[in-house]
Amino acid sequence: MNKARAVQRRIEERQQRIGKGKYGRVLKMARKPTNDEYEKTAKITGLGILLIGALGFVIYIIRELVAPWILNALGY
Repeated sequence: MNKARAVQRRIEERQQRIGKGKYGRVLKMARKPTNDEYEKTAKITGLGILLIGALGFVIYIIRELVAPWILNALGY
């Protein structure tokens, strides 16, 4: 029984400290984004993923097709 009370006390103390630590101000200012904000964030994130994927694909094509052609032209 004492062990359960100690655990309960630790949980309650931890709950009371929320908002008073180094991240307290951020937690107090945080709010749920609106649907418009969420959609914009999702679109920008998706665009970033597509751009990074396209860049990786271009690098892959250069490595597989262009680099061997250059090396053969140089006689390696």
